[in-house]
Amino acid sequence: MSTVAAPAILLSQNRTITREELALVPTPPGTSTHRPVPHIEVVNALIQTLGFRNIGVHREEYAVDKTGMRFYGVLDLASTFAGCRFSLAIRNSHDKTLRLSMVVGYRVFCCENGAFSGDYEPVAAKHSKNFNLIDSVEMGVAQMHRNFEPMVKSVDLWRASQLTDVSAKMVIYEAFIEGATEFPKHLAREVHQHYFQPQYPEFEPRTVWSLSNAFTSAFKTLDPIPQYQATAGLAKFLKGVV
Repeated sequence: MSTVAAPAILLSQNRTITREELALVPTPPGTSTHRPVPHIEVVNALIQTLGFRNIGVHREEYAVDKTGMRFYGVLDLASTFAGCRFSLAIRNSHDKTLRLSMVVGYRVFCCENGAFSGDYEPVAAKHSKNFNLIDSVEMGVAQMHRNFEPMVKSVDLWRASQLTDVSAKMVIYEAFIEGATEFPKHLAREVHQHYFQPQYPEFEPRTVWSLSNAFTSAFKTLDPIPQYQATAGLAKFLKGVV
């Protein structure tokens, strides 16, 4: 498949882009077996589908890689719970490296930390010539909507789960020193500082919730795409060690 260069304004991972800028990202030509779907069409279909369910969008942010082929987006929703706002993360690619996928997330009010509740779940097998974007996105949104309640229960559990200082240090050690994750190793000290010297009263209790926010606070120093990739792996990691 031939590639089409993205406009110069988008050739960077170091900032998010607007929906208007996302619309400028070109879509490469398709083949007899693969029809790339423009990233902007994915976003428009998602917002339309959410509207049909009376779910408003509070804020949106998008990012593409330097080729314009791979796309990530996060839509913070109008729906809220216990100091957080529901969000949906979505990703797509033109070069078959990423399937059209979604994952439920949340944004914490006090600090604007964003996190996902698990792995991205594919909503389409492939972009064939018979691919129906609206049907696939509707199926994905329905699946994500069903995950709202389990995510709230998970957050409540993390808030109630106390950690000793030794346990918290061991989790950070496993994440960065033992290589249990692919999180950038230079963030280890930042995570430690955010946890043991929290900037917000909400994170002063020694809990899994506070520790998860220490990680996501540190992740905010990353460029958008590496940040999305790191947060996507956090919930799964924490479930395995605490």
